[in-house]
Amino acid sequence: QVQLVESGGDSVQAGGSLRLSCTASGYTGSRYCMAWFRQAPGKEREGVATIYLGGGTPYYADSVKGRFTISTDNAKKILYLQMDSLKPEDTAMYYCAGRARWVHICDLDRTEYNYWGQGTQVTVSS
Repeated sequence: QVQLVESGGDSVQAGGSLRLSCTASGYTGSRYCMAWFRQAPGKEREGVATIYLGGGTPYYADSVKGRFTISTDNAKKILYLQMDSLKPEDTAMYYCAGRARWVHICDLDRTEYNYWGQGTQVTVSS
């Protein structure tokens, strides 16, 4: 059984940085898409970034391109999200997600992700 546990959320000022981590236990390989999603109060959950657990070319939502970096440590099965130049509109609960089956291309369709963490709160003040 796959379990995802996020950490690293905090309150920061605009322009600051945070690094989120997600420990993925239960995966036996590396060709699984992993992603970060976020959900602000009153809004739908949206995809932020995705990458294979074993690494590779990442894909980002337009809203975070150039500011956020997704990466993995496959040996430790950890997913990271480095967030720089944070804005108040980045305030949200951030969730780590993983897929149960291999696919050719990772995307940010939340309905395709089978495993979810409990979330970690990021608050950016102006």
